[in-house]
Parts: sequence; structure tokens; C-alpha cells
Amino acid sequence: MVEPFLVVDTDPAARARAGGNEAPVSAVSWGAIWAGAAAATAMSLILLMLGSGIGLASFSPWPDMGVTATAFGVGAAIWLVVVQWLSSALGGYLAGRLRTKWVGIRTDESFFRDTAHGVVTWAVATVFVAALVIVTAAGAVRTVTDAASTVAGAAVEGAADMADPMAYFTDELFRSPTAPVGGDVRAETLRILTRGIAADTFPEDDRAYLGELIAAQTGLTAAEAEARVDAVIADAQAAEVEIREAAEDAADAAATLAFYLFLSMLIGAFIAAVAAAIGGRQRDDAETVIAK
Repeated sequence: MVEPFLVVDTDPAARARAGGNEAPVSAVSWGAIWAGAAAATAMSLILLMLGSGIGLASFSPWPDMGVTATAFGVGAAIWLVVVQWLSSALGGYLAGRLRTKWVGIRTDESFFRDTAHGVVTWAVATVFVAALVIVTAAGAVRTVTDAASTVAGAAVEGAADMADPMAYFTDELFRSPTAPVGGDVRAETLRILTRGIAADTFPEDDRAYLGELIAAQTGLTAAEAEARVDAVIADAQAAEVEIREAAEDAADAAATLAFYLFLSMLIGAFIAAVAAAIGGRQRDDAETVIAK
């Protein structure tokens, strides 16, 4: 009966006399690693496409239809975890099953090498997917930037006053309810509202001036104009609060997603290592049976 190829080295001196302490080839089977990484990357892309299709099918721009934004975000996070785990398992298993046959090493050393192959396969596949995501995102950003620059070119002249931080103070010097600065009452009003919302406060002189401006332009009485100004300012402040709350919720969701992705990737590396060990053990068992 032929001895199994996984044997315990009990005589280092004999091994040294036979061929030295170093093997003639590397312990890393890069061919198996590249094959596993390619399979893991392809699996990730396939599952991401499937998830994108499911997500787009469940989303609706109409109110009270389709999944909510919260449910959509949770579903996307769960699906990314599933993608990471399945692709890691496939890549690690292939790397372990296809790696080069190791002769004359201990069983625990073989187990370590298999797990190391799984982790390296997971790392290579992760780099591949990250590179594809970066390239795709860069292309999308470039397209959006080109389109935005075309549209923005026509609005540069009109937006110059809003971009000038001194525009508000210039308006303040020339305030006149019957003749706004530059003759554009809406632009001056917008500058006052923008500054007040950004500062989260409206000075009384700004409120009074807006009331005079609205009364002169609309024919309302002073009291009616002031009431309208107060109502609009309250609505604008409420909208600003909603925007800030939405931004805070988005930041919290992004932080939560990043944490779960971090945890998922760590578990994915572990799954790849275990899958590679399983694949390597099955390969070794098959070789042992054939040898017998």
C-alpha cells in the first residue's frame, strides 16, 4: 500500500541530508489564488447586478409606493453582506481545491497554508472589486461633471451675486423698499433669506426691511407684509431643520453601513480561509484515495 502524502516529519537530519531545509518551490500556489480571486470577483459582480435589479424593481418615485428609504438601505446592507460571504466562500474553496500538491509536510502546516491561500484569495478579489467600483464611479462622476458644467456655464453670471460674500452687505448699504439694488427684488430677498437661514437668525432690521420690500412690491399693508415675512421665515427655518435632520440621518446610515461592511469583510476573510481549508482537505483526501 502506498503511504499517504501527508506524513509527519520525524527525522529533520534525514531531510537535511536528502535535500536541505528549503523546498525547491514556493508554498504559495498563485495559480489557484488567481483562479479563486477571479471566480470570487465574478460572483460578486453577478450578485451585485442581481441585487441592483431587485432594488430598482422594489423602488418607486411615487409616494406611498414601493419600499421605504430605510427598508431599501437595510436591504442593500444585507445584500452586500450576502455578496461578500458567498463570493468569499467560492473563491476560498477553489483556491484550496486547486492548489498545488504539497508533499512531506505536517497536517497542521497544510491546514495553515490552505487558510492562508483563502485569505490571500479574498484580499486579491477585494482589490479587484474595489478597483472596478472606483473606475465605474470615476466614469459616472466624469459624465455628471461634464453635464453639470454645460448647464452651469449659462448660470455663472446670474449666480455671481450669490457667490459674493459681500453682496449682502452691499445690498444693506443701498437698501430701498421701492428700488432694490440692481432692480432685482427677488435676488436681494433671496440673499437676505439665504444669509438668515445660514446664520440661523434674522435680525430685526432685516425683517423690517423685508416687510417694507414686500409691501412696496405687493400692495399689502405693513402688518400683512410683516406677517407674510414671519410665516415665510418660519417655513424656511423648518425646511432647513428638515434638511439638517435628513443629512444627519444619512450620515448615521452611512456610518452604520460602513461598520457592517467592515464586519462583513472580516467574516468574509474568515469564510474564505475556512472554505480553502475544506477544499484543500477534500483534495488531499481524494489524492490519498487514489494513491491507495
